[in-house]
Amino acid sequence: MRIGAAGVRDHSDIKMFLPFSWILGTSESSTFDSNPIDSYLQGLVGACGISVLCNLTRVNNFIQTCSDSESETESKQRSSSPVNPLRGSWRSALQFWSVAVLLSLVGSRVSSLIVLEFCLRAVSTWASARTDANGRGLDLLLIQCQFSLGCGLTCTVAFLHQGAPHSSLSLLLAAALSWALASVSQGLWSHVARLYPLHSTERYCGKCITILTSRHTILTSLQRAVVLAFALATVASTATVYEHFLSQKDALKFWTPLTLCYTMLVFYIQEDQNRQTGTEALLHTVVLRLGAILVLMLTVGDWSDVVHVLITFLGEAVCMLLSQDLLQAVLQEEEDDMSLMEPRRKTREGTWRTSDDR
Repeated sequence: MRIGAAGVRDHSDIKMFLPFSWILGTSESSTFDSNPIDSYLQGLVGACGISVLCNLTRVNNFIQTCSDSESETESKQRSSSPVNPLRGSWRSALQFWSVAVLLSLVGSRVSSLIVLEFCLRAVSTWASARTDANGRGLDLLLIQCQFSLGCGLTCTVAFLHQGAPHSSLSLLLAAALSWALASVSQGLWSHVARLYPLHSTERYCGKCITILTSRHTILTSLQRAVVLAFALATVASTATVYEHFLSQKDALKFWTPLTLCYTMLVFYIQEDQNRQTGTEALLHTVVLRLGAILVLMLTVGDWSDVVHVLITFLGEAVCMLLSQDLLQAVLQEEEDDMSLMEPRRKTREGTWRTSDDR
């Protein structure tokens, strides 16, 4: 019996490192989560987090647009034709429920890899942004992190409730709190989009006065909250990856070269994104990222991991296609910054030429 058990264990360890091992069989965690209600509640928490991020980002962009208007004519045009949030309400609802369903289908193994991959790319972007005068990468990174943030929240919630005696009740309370925060952020965005141009001048609305006085700290506070969420998700993801991938015999020897190769790929993606612009760069980055994870799962994963990676393609597409207004706002701000820096650059070049002639 001992010899037979050892033989089966050795066979399973060897099968893990065979290429396309997902075709040969399934592992213990190959099936989808046994409790669909818990999985959907976790996905709902992640979708609420994405909704809060998008709504607060839209609030910040709208306030910056209103504050950047220099002439009274532009401010009157904006106040007479403000952004109507009802036009995009169906898009927000479609994105919310679609992302909630997709996040509930993605397993914890793939979610952990998505989170760790994004954290690695975020560090690379931050390092390159320190030498970039425009700081374009950080603004785009906040838009790209939507589905990765949802995966991080679901992975963190699943890790915290793992083995809890009343996990379903705790997940229900977490989903209710997340729903309340998402509703508050949606109501704030709807109020700002309709009434901020008027209330910011009349100064009789408490919400708009508070936003007006703290408009310079909204983006900074949002970035800190996202960093904190990913920091917690990194801990949960690391524990999950170690449990499912690194606990096998000699697994570290197999994963180390793969991790190094993937790190080089992340830096290549970052450099390639700096050469491209707009939606093309985002789509190209998403395809390379998830394509690399797909190849990785084809090598060391099983069939459910491959399916989950394909689901993440849909999740990233939903988040990117329904957030074009945020992308256009970032690109428009970049164009405005470039237009303001161009006369200064020409003035400096003219000064240098004059000094050289002398």
